[in-house]
Amino acid sequence: MTFFRRVLNMDHPAHAEPIPPSTPLPAPLPGETSSVKIIAAKLAAYPPEQARYLAAYAYLLNRAATADLATSDLESAEMARLIAEAGGLAHADAELVMEVAHTLQSEYGATEDFLVTREFKAISTAEQRLALIHCCFLVASADDEIGEDESWLVNRMAEELDVPQPDLNRVRAEFHERLSSVRSIRRYAAQN
Repeated sequence: MTFFRRVLNMDHPAHAEPIPPSTPLPAPLPGETSSVKIIAAKLAAYPPEQARYLAAYAYLLNRAATADLATSDLESAEMARLIAEAGGLAHADAELVMEVAHTLQSEYGATEDFLVTREFKAISTAEQRLALIHCCFLVASADDEIGEDESWLVNRMAEELDVPQPDLNRVRAEFHERLSSVRSIRRYAAQN
């Protein structure tokens, strides 16, 4: 037993005070998520800060697009256009970044989604975060309808990014007519 107690450090009580659950998480270091590092490596010609920003941006656009577990060709085209526009990238480079982001997002999933969102929050301004949410709605509405899963996820991302509710509501208002829930209510009302 002594051997196991020694190996498991059971003979020496921990001296650290327990951390209360309400303690905020430490701020992430820019470029700490593996997905952002991999995507940013594809943008080696750009300054590191811009490459990290675009990598996280592309990943999060893809996160919004895959909320309904599928990405249409229209959503892919819209993501490539937005990535090219945001970074001043050639369309071919934007498509490459988008494809890498899609692969990583499907491979790593929920944990990485949260970490990349947290990293984007740390390296962006409030205006950039709001612009990202707007672009997520653009991607989700590329096929002319924003499904319930897509709407919920963009709302969740806005919450994770600390986008103020009035700002989110203004952006959502632009896409009100494309929300599947609004269309369902209107169809129901028209039938009755």
